[in-house]
Amino acid sequence: MSLKEKVAETFDSFADILEFKGDNPFKINAFRNGAAIIRDLEGDLEEMVGEGSIKNVKGIGKGLLAVIYDIQDKGYSADYENLIAEIPPGILDFMNINGLGVKKVKIIHDSLGISSMEELELACKSNRLAAVKGFGEKTQKAILDEIERIKSAKNFTLLDDAKKKNDLILTALEEFNSIKKVQPSAEYRRSLEVISKLEFVIFVTSIEEFTKELKSHYFFDDSPIAEDCLVETGGLSKTISYKCFMLKDEYYIPVYFICTESLRDYENLLFFTTGSPEFIKMAEASGKVFNTEHESGIFTALNMSVVIPEMREKEYFSAPENLRKNSELGILDFRGLLHFHTGYSDGKNTLGEMAQAAKDGVFTYLAVCDHSKSAFYANGLSEARVLEQKKEIERVSRELDIPVFHGVESDILKDGELDYDEGFMKNFQFVVASVHSRFKLSEAEMTSRIIKAVENPNTDLLGHPTGRLLLQRSPYHLDIKKVIDACAGNSVAIEINASPNRLDLDWRMIYYAREKGCLFSINPDAHSILGIDEINYGISVARKGGLQPEEVINCMDLEDFRKFLTRKVKREISY
Repeated sequence: MSLKEKVAETFDSFADILEFKGDNPFKINAFRNGAAIIRDLEGDLEEMVGEGSIKNVKGIGKGLLAVIYDIQDKGYSADYENLIAEIPPGILDFMNINGLGVKKVKIIHDSLGISSMEELELACKSNRLAAVKGFGEKTQKAILDEIERIKSAKNFTLLDDAKKKNDLILTALEEFNSIKKVQPSAEYRRSLEVISKLEFVIFVTSIEEFTKELKSHYFFDDSPIAEDCLVETGGLSKTISYKCFMLKDEYYIPVYFICTESLRDYENLLFFTTGSPEFIKMAEASGKVFNTEHESGIFTALNMSVVIPEMREKEYFSAPENLRKNSELGILDFRGLLHFHTGYSDGKNTLGEMAQAAKDGVFTYLAVCDHSKSAFYANGLSEARVLEQKKEIERVSRELDIPVFHGVESDILKDGELDYDEGFMKNFQFVVASVHSRFKLSEAEMTSRIIKAVENPNTDLLGHPTGRLLLQRSPYHLDIKKVIDACAGNSVAIEINASPNRLDLDWRMIYYAREKGCLFSINPDAHSILGIDEINYGISVARKGGLQPEEVINCMDLEDFRKFLTRKVKREISY
């Protein structure tokens, strides 16, 4: 976690605790505003602290500065730790439950006298929370569901966080003299969207030498791996497995090093540790003994074509034969950077900066999609600001010599309408329709709402279709197959939102959508230049569903993309 992220989170938590205690409203607002200011800061917070310029930031007073300096110097704030000691244990955990604001947390504590997640879970299961004024059975069930989600989430980490840890470990292993080959395996190799462990299959010259290096190496902190952190597990002859741990917030991610002195065993281990369980069972059920010096030889022995690691899931076996071809999708297939945000709404960079970064990469055309007017929380664009942006788009496109289409991410309103009237929608060349509010509608209401937006002739793409935030928020209730059917019937592409927090559409539904003939769009939903590279996470999970370049509108050349934009409505496109 960066200093900026840690400070902002601490400020938010400071405000929550102060509000719970009934402290001075001005002090509470100072911390809430401070969190927003820190998150929106341009530049590196550590540098600003070091050079002293943080003192000049409006809204960051002496009290907030003291917390920042404390965190910078010691990694934590003593004032914050002292404040936590003044409230009952577990209250902070309550504040992490979606739907429970500080006021409701205080009501729960004062009414039921509980202050731990275990007590809250018991209060829900014994129907006591429903009896508290302002709650009821529906809220009680939602809180119980959230508690289950939180308990489960503690055992997983997001794909981007797993990548950082994976890369850290691989970099460290490069220094080992005993290693001939090493390959990440298991869930990470299959690009699962959330990861419960990291595994590495390692071909070594000597297990004894590898063990010595492992025990002496500074892997994850300022000290070597402790003896009691290493757990040897059984395996093949000349094979040993070590289990150690890497800290992830409240729990430790298991990290397995599976090493062997045999190249044949290395290739076998790579297959069997990659999984999934269904692929392992298939191989084991064959009763064959695999004697090969390459993983592909196992597939040959099973009379199968090689299946790429990402597609080795149970969904592969139930997919139609014509959709089982290995995905050949890669970043070099992409032409269009679609659905990204700029400073016109809630982005961190200007359109010119985003366009230049895209052009410096693989992209040859763009579609900027800032938020629509109902997205007040994200500085959504009024009609006047849309017309103002149109002029900037024309200027940037001309100056950088790259086609920039004027798009919008339009909120899907509760009744399924888009955010501007029919006449004004003609100003846009590319429309992403997304749900950003009223997540708790019934399945029938939400499904009907989204289908109505999909049926709007101006809609080109359904954005993050289920609204999930991985490890944070469950998908809203909807019949996703009916929504996919509507997209296929109305020539609307489905987004695979590449943000590691979303990865939505869920890859498990990709086969169904492909079977229905849907097109897809893989987008980083980037709010900054750095966010553009997150498209690679979307590509990874898209490959799990066998997606091919010809099924992705971002992979179309400019002429075919223009045809896509004018397939239903007449649009003025000058490129």
